Amino acid sequence: MFFMMNSNKMLFFFMLIFSTLISISSNSWLGCWIGLEINLLSFIPLISNSNNLLTSEASLKYFLTQSIASINFLFSILLKMILLKNFEINNFISILINSSLLMKMGSVPFHFWFPNIIEGLSWLNCFILMTWQKITPMILLSYYLNINFLMIIMMLNTIIGAIAGINQTSLRKLMSFSSINNLGWLMFAIMISESLWMLYFFMYSFLISIMCFLFHMMNVYFINQLFMFNLNFSIKFILFINFLSLGGLPPLLGFFPKWMIINFMILNNFFIISFIFILMSLITLFFYIRIIYSCMLFNYLKLKWFKIYFKNNYFFYSLFYSMISILGLILSTFYFY
Repeated sequence: MFFMMNSNKMLFFFMLIFSTLISISSNSWLGCWIGLEINLLSFIPLISNSNNLLTSEASLKYFLTQSIASINFLFSILLKMILLKNFEINNFISILINSSLLMKMGSVPFHFWFPNIIEGLSWLNCFILMTWQKITPMILLSYYLNINFLMIIMMLNTIIGAIAGINQTSLRKLMSFSSINNLGWLMFAIMISESLWMLYFFMYSFLISIMCFLFHMMNVYFINQLFMFNLNFSIKFILFINFLSLGGLPPLLGFFPKWMIINFMILNNFFIISFIFILMSLITLFFYIRIIYSCMLFNYLKLKWFKIYFKNNYFFYSLFYSMISILGLILSTFYFY
């Protein structure tokens, strides 16, 4: 999908990468803020399209919400610099900084812009917004954690991301609420260690990339299109494996980092949080299985003659990457050694 961009889009895409590197390698909060602003100004040309009103509206909404978050972040770091010696107000400043970063990544309770903007984007831009755009705020969040505040936010992320995805018919909104649900797991992972966060984020990005690539190839945006089209059984199998892996069903690949986080929760007596996380994962698996059930078993006679064909190399790559999801059993076995 990345090679389908023209030269101007590629330039802004490289600017997006460098802005993240500027933020996470900066020695001061002001440098982090500059990197966030470059990130904002490089992502808007990627998602805007003068021929499409939905993408233009999405780019405007994204600019407004990210500008508000940037203003809050700048105000918080200036307040921190002025009131550096006042330790009583330090807790309040940490909540302000964390809240502005949560708004940047589309976390609860500042998540209302996230599904609305994703609804107007292409699958490539959806993938970037759900993965790469979360790196900078997550790394900056790890620099200045307010643990008591973030514990509540993590539980709310998993609960709202799971429950709000039940009634969705749009695949883009469904993936956005799945991203909000996984954000709770990512925030707990970064509180444990950055290496665990990198492992979880890499596996999550890998699974999301397969789903976005498949939906882009099929030109599918709504759930009913999956069972209206006369799909090949191999394509249904790819969707089946990756949906279940994304939901964290053992023994697939997506379960492996969740297992490590649950193991840490149990060993450190976070029983209530682990119960909520596991229960919400079961709810996400419920609406994934409901989609797969519809896709596999529904027989829509009106469009029975319609068949989807893919280029052989695209189909082979997607099938190969989907088979990697089954390797979760092998990784889980070696985890104990």
